Parts: sequence; structure tokens; C-alpha cells
Amino acid sequence: MKSKYNLTHLEELEYESIYVIREVAAQFERPVLLFSGGKDSIVMTHLAVKAFYPAKLPFPLLHIDTGHNFEETIVYRDELVNKIGAVLYVGSVQESINKGRVVEETGVNASRNILQTTTLLDTIEKYKFDAAMGGGRRDEEKARAKERFFSHRDEFGQWDPKNQRPELWNIFNGRKNPGEHFRVFPISNWTEMDVWQYIMKENIDLPNLYFTHQREVFYRDGQWLAKAPFMKLKPSESYEMKTVRCRTIGDISCTGLTLSTANSIEDIIDEIAATRITERGGRADDQRSEAAMEDRKKEGYF
Repeated sequence: MKSKYNLTHLEELEYESIYVIREVAAQFERPVLLFSGGKDSIVMTHLAVKAFYPAKLPFPLLHIDTGHNFEETIVYRDELVNKIGAVLYVGSVQESINKGRVVEETGVNASRNILQTTTLLDTIEKYKFDAAMGGGRRDEEKARAKERFFSHRDEFGQWDPKNQRPELWNIFNGRKNPGEHFRVFPISNWTEMDVWQYIMKENIDLPNLYFTHQREVFYRDGQWLAKAPFMKLKPSESYEMKTVRCRTIGDISCTGLTLSTANSIEDIIDEIAATRITERGGRADDQRSEAAMEDRKKEGYF
């Protein structure tokens, strides 16, 4: 067995993340793992399986379904849940709209992405989850860089970036008052490159959206967006068939596609090494304001 002082970079990250996941299972009564079908949540699920193998996961997965997902994401989600024998809960944005909890946006730039916050908080309250593990990484975006591993949320699900608890020597404080919960980010210290190299090392299956494929898309505000029945075009826009892939996966309405010929993990790693565009540079939801992500996180977003 390797000493922790002889671990490779990826092994150190894996060791740290598994430690955090086990801490969550030890400290909280009703933890849950947030699963989006994106590569980060897939890696987190893989780490969680390794953390408790050969036992099954001691907590369920939770997917907040906007109703505007890529079909490939849902198919992959259901196959993975069946493969690992996990329990899956689904929070529905459409149900939140039907109940009048949120109002759907209208117009050509309408998106259900921001509506996920209310659905997430309602689902956490419904099932009394006291810790929700997410796949956020500090290298993704400046607001995410402010997060600790254990991120406290008040009784309204809100986050105060100026009032976070110290985490010295990997000692995590999960104490909370009734009605409060924590968001926990086990892969905080990973980079996009780390994630892809780990996927290659562990031979982790991914949705085919991450690899080059032909898709009808249209160009808007510097990014390619996918064709879908609910997407509305401006008079100047039209669909084109392009060779693309997803670099990050979310709601179709805000997931920018990358022109790419990368059809293997090795190709993707080479592509990322050469790019000067950030991973979330193709996410339309991050372009709404300078502090778009931080504002959403303060309100209870992932």
C-alpha cells in the first residue's frame, strides 16, 4: 500500500475527496449527492462508490430536472443509477411552475436554469436533507473560488460568503441549527484538467454529449446553442448542422456547445490544454451579470 507521501497528484485529490465524502456520511443524518449528469457529478458519484465499496452508497442521489435537459443526460442518469444500485430523487422545475412556486421566463432568452434554486430548496426541505454534496470546483468561476469544503446555508438556504467557517488541517465543522443545511464540495481543489485526467485513469463512462457529434445549432452572442422545441430564434438566426461537443452540461437553453473534433478522452485533454476559453465561458447563464453566479449562490443555487 502506498504511503500518502508517495501518492501521485490525482491520487492525492482522490484521497482528499473520499475523505470529505466519508466525513459527510459520518457527520450528517440525511446527506444527499447532487447529480446533474455532467462530468463533475459523475466523477463525484464514482468517488462516492469507491469510498464505501463494497457496500452501496449510504445516501441517495438528487437530480433537479429542469424539463429542458438533453435527452442523452437523462438516459445516462437512469443507466448509472441502475448500474450502481443507488436511490434517486428527482426535483421537478415543471412541478414548481405548475404549483406557482416560480414563474417561467418568456422571450428568446428565456431559461429555466435560475428556476432550479427554488426547486432545489423545496426538495431539500421536503426530504429533510441536512447536507447536499455538489460537484463545484474552485477553478470554475470566481464565486465558486470563495467556497469552503463545508459551506453553511441558513434556514432560508442562503449563503454568506463573508461568514464562513475556518477549515484548518481538514477539520470540518458540520454543526448547524434546525432548518439549516450544508452544501459540501468534495472536488473543490480539482481543475478541469484534473477531472479529465482522472476520467481517463479510471476509465469512467460519460454521456456521448462530451464527444464530437453532429447537431443542429444556432449562433447567438458568441456561442452555439442546440436546437430544441422550446428554443426561440430571433429573425436573424437560423439552424446549421455543426460538428460540436459539450464542454459542460446543463439546461439546454444555456449550455453553449464547442466546435470540436475531439472524439476521445485523449483528444479532449489536448483540446483543453490548448484552449484559452474558460470552461464556463460557454454558459449563457453566467453572462447575465458580472456577479451572476455569486448572486444565485447567495439565494441557494448549487
